[in-house]
Amino acid sequence: MENGVNGGRGLGRFAPTPSGRMHLGNVFSALIAWLSARSAGAEMLLRIEDLDAVRCSAENARLVRRDLLWLGLDWDCEQPPQSTRTGYYEEVLARLAAAGEIFPCWCTRGDLKNAPNAPHASDGHPIYPGTCRALSAAEREARSKEKPPLWRLHVPDETISFVDGHYGEYRENLARECGDFILRRADGVFAYQLAVTADDIAAGVTEVVRGRDLLSSTPRQLYLYRLLDAPAPRYAHVPLLTAPDGRRLSKRDRDLDLGVLRERFGPQEIIGRLACAAGLLDRPEPCTPRELIPLFAWEKIPLDDTAVEMI
Repeated sequence: MENGVNGGRGLGRFAPTPSGRMHLGNVFSALIAWLSARSAGAEMLLRIEDLDAVRCSAENARLVRRDLLWLGLDWDCEQPPQSTRTGYYEEVLARLAAAGEIFPCWCTRGDLKNAPNAPHASDGHPIYPGTCRALSAAEREARSKEKPPLWRLHVPDETISFVDGHYGEYRENLARECGDFILRRADGVFAYQLAVTADDIAAGVTEVVRGRDLLSSTPRQLYLYRLLDAPAPRYAHVPLLTAPDGRRLSKRDRDLDLGVLRERFGPQEIIGRLACAAGLLDRPEPCTPRELIPLFAWEKIPLDDTAVEMI
């Protein structure tokens, strides 16, 4: 495994995906992550999560860096983009393979969706039923000649629980609520769960602050930490910002993205409105992130998603 880049102090991180311009919800999570780290005297890491070469671009990554700095959300160190770290992920996957923790799978999404009596997670996604887990060596060889496999982690029938820094105790049974999940796709692209865990281990990240839509990913990542014999960070998830009509903000829809907002507002106005939505200010007054450090407390952050309107 790689050596961490942190020199012993706590380390938080930004991990944006450059699939488009950051929207206000992305900035909301970044602000709270930054404040949580800075208020504790920790450093901040920036990592560009560009695994998906089709959707991500170097230009979008440049805009992410520019927008963060424009808002006053600086960082102390930067990890190489995920698109450059394939060799490292191969090493991690090989380590799991040597321990007998992964297996090849040829099932498509359509196969899982149409499988009779296939269990489904609470979000509607099918839970992998173990179809390829028990294939013989001869069967695997025969299928490999037809098409390359993806690789899944074999999870136990075990409930993983942790105490989220904002939402409290969260529990998930890996086998019944998640299933054997993908670590590398059939096209060779590494999956989010492996890449983000491996990168946080390599950097020595001690705190992960992100949107609550990723809360259910945490038990899977904690299990990977265990298999890789690495200490897990503290996790804290934040509510999502929504459009006034209740829709979740989306890069695809350009809802309140920084390209639009920078034409209408200054950085301190945007930070002030987000600070108000976070419960750190009574009303949306212009301010800088550093002015919010002494005001930050997790107890002030709301639990429910919050509608935001920039008028």
